[in-house]
Amino acid sequence: MTLNLYNTQTRRKEAFVPLTPNAVKMYCCGVTVYDLCHLGHARSYIVWDTVRRYLLWLGYEVRYVQNFTDIDDKILKRANEREMTMQEVSDRYIQEYFADIRPLNVLDADEYPRVTEHIPQIQQIIQDLIDKGYAYPVGGDVYYQVERLPDYGKLSGRKLEDMQAGASGRVNEGEIKKKHPFDFALWKAAKSGEPAWDSPWGKGRPGWHIECSAMVRSLFGDTIDIHSGGGDLVFPHHENEIAQSEAATGKPLARYWLHNGMVKIGGDKMSKSLSNFITIRNFLEHPYDPMVLRLFVLLAHYRKPLDFTEEAIASAENGWQTLQEGLHFGQRYGAKLGWKLSEMSVDSNGYKERFQESMDDDINTPGGLAVIFELAKELRKESNLLTHEGKTEIASEVLEIQWKTLVELAGVLGIEAQPEAATVEEIGEAEIAAIIEQRTAARNAKNFAEGDRLRDELKAKGIILVDKAGETTWHRG
Repeated sequence: MTLNLYNTQTRRKEAFVPLTPNAVKMYCCGVTVYDLCHLGHARSYIVWDTVRRYLLWLGYEVRYVQNFTDIDDKILKRANEREMTMQEVSDRYIQEYFADIRPLNVLDADEYPRVTEHIPQIQQIIQDLIDKGYAYPVGGDVYYQVERLPDYGKLSGRKLEDMQAGASGRVNEGEIKKKHPFDFALWKAAKSGEPAWDSPWGKGRPGWHIECSAMVRSLFGDTIDIHSGGGDLVFPHHENEIAQSEAATGKPLARYWLHNGMVKIGGDKMSKSLSNFITIRNFLEHPYDPMVLRLFVLLAHYRKPLDFTEEAIASAENGWQTLQEGLHFGQRYGAKLGWKLSEMSVDSNGYKERFQESMDDDINTPGGLAVIFELAKELRKESNLLTHEGKTEIASEVLEIQWKTLVELAGVLGIEAQPEAATVEEIGEAEIAAIIEQRTAARNAKNFAEGDRLRDELKAKGIILVDKAGETTWHRG
């Protein structure tokens, strides 16, 4: 079987062939650290973590780098608002990033370069572009001359003549300085009260796009295998990365460009102005198990838009309950069935092959999850038989293979269940129904604090409530 990935630049699926056999260089654009991460960030980093995990499962040695943008207009604005330094704001939100993203079982990157650690490399690539005639200094700024690159727009498919002026995204330059309105800033002259670095063009700081070009070149060299990020980065950020890097080196920046689709909230674009902006922390404080969010993301193909609705989250929560029961099967019944839990099985009865067939088709996680759910449902059925009849329909050794296969394949997608508590206070169905009735009455009276207290009371006893379609259902967690 061969892994095929959809390359944004060529607009087709291509067989994945790394530059070096069995080794992958992968760079992912990271967050600008001035605020808490939102669901769009969650989707992006869960997706690229899954790609990384899958490559590792296939046997590749993966070097995964994800940057932090720690100098930016938004960071400076936040620093001024809070009477903090730029570094203090950046350091704080880098820590907040890890606090939010690690519960989603996203592996740490091999390296997290910061822009402010790569100023010399940024200045070097800018000087290379000036020397080759692709950039020009003016008034303390340095601009990239877009018209010098014949294939500018090849990633996004945009034609230069159709683009709007000011395409440099975060940069607000005086248009009079530019040779052409589409030119974008590589270096920006210092403004009063802002952090600045010495340079051949005067004190200043980098433009947004040059930062990633310099970090990729510094850490990997001229060309990497995979460059990934959100779909909103295709233009102008990634387009301009290509323009800078390929003009400077004369070589392709990346062999495969991968982009995830955007997150919508109830069909609308997520936006602070629409008051539908949801942070990861908001979501997990509901409270949901972090695996519900991870599963919600992976139930959709990574390139398609992802719509956050109550129904979709309820479906993910129910799906997680099914997977969790399957993943707990070995802990609950392994000793009783005489399993040797320390030994992994290589025989998957075709499950691994079908899983890989789906994942090889451009990381088709919905197809991979279908195989995983099949295993989990089979184990749940056998769990019910063991609980009520004390026996199973499937031989113990076959169940062991199925469970180990489930754990392995779910782990490829980063889906893992925490060990069950040794004891959970038992609560009868009549008592559960009575508490749910009290909670419903409290919510109808708009006493949401009491409703949340009752929900948490049940959760502490192992009972998970699911609100959907005007009713509340429950299951034992």
